Amino acid sequence: MTNFVEYIEQPCLTKAQLAAQLPADMGITQREARDIIDSFFGLIADSLARGEEVKIANFGSFELRHKSPRPGRNPRTGDEVTIESRKTVKFFASPKQKERLQKPVTRHSNSARAARVTTT
Repeated sequence: MTNFVEYIEQPCLTKAQLAAQLPADMGITQREARDIIDSFFGLIADSLARGEEVKIANFGSFELRHKSPRPGRNPRTGDEVTIESRKTVKFFASPKQKERLQKPVTRHSNSARAARVTTT
């Protein structure tokens, strides 16, 4: 079993880190980067809330799943309870993303793209 302390100390990418990286890669302001990221994730969340599937080419797809009610147990008292039905989101990595995950880690840079974007 994985040690809980090790689990919580593993690095993760946050929205704040994304917003900090975009200005350097794309030549935009920090505020514009935050607005773009908030808008992007808002569009995904709104689409899922409407029951729509979200597909992002070469990355993956997000699908809304419906979990049926099921029997469960209160861990504190041991009493049987019914866990109500609920909606959840499942992510499926694209074949290209699965392939990318098997390769050694390298930092992705859009420097050339950013140069094209700012000079045109």
